[in-house]
Amino acid sequence: MEPATLTAAAIATLAFSKVIEKTAETLTASVLNKLNNLREKIWQRFKGHRKLEETLAKAQKEGSKAEVDLIAAYLQVAMDTDQKFAQDIQQLAQEINQEINIGKIEGRNVQNVYGGEAFQSNDANAPTFQGGSGHSVTINYNNPNS
Repeated sequence: MEPATLTAAAIATLAFSKVIEKTAETLTASVLNKLNNLREKIWQRFKGHRKLEETLAKAQKEGSKAEVDLIAAYLQVAMDTDQKFAQDIQQLAQEINQEINIGKIEGRNVQNVYGGEAFQSNDANAPTFQGGSGHSVTINYNNPNS
C-alpha cells in the first residue's frame, strides 16, 4: 500500500508557512535542506511568472495564509499538468513531513513477545511488572490524576 500523497495545499503550507519556520530550531539539518530544496523546485517551476515570483518572495518572508493559498492554487495546476514535477515535489514533501512528524509518535498499548512470552505496556510512565509462564500477576494501579 502506497503512502498517501500530499495535496498542493499541504505542500505549499509545508514549504512557505511560517509555522514550520517557527519550529526551525527543532528541525534537523536534513529537514532544513529538504525544505530549501522543495522551495527551490517550486521557484524553478514558476520562474518567469512575475506575479507569482513576487508572491513566492513575499511568502518566503511573511508566509501569510493568502500567499500560501495563492501558491497552492498555481501549484495544483502545475501538478495536474506535469506528472514528473508532481511526483518529485510530493515525494520530497512526504519525506519532510515524515521526518517532522517522526518525533511526535508516541507508543501506547505496545506489546512485545519474546519466545512465546508476552509483555504489554499501556502507559510508559507506569511501573512495569512481568510474570512468567503459568504465573498470575494482579496489579492494582491507582492513578489519582484520572
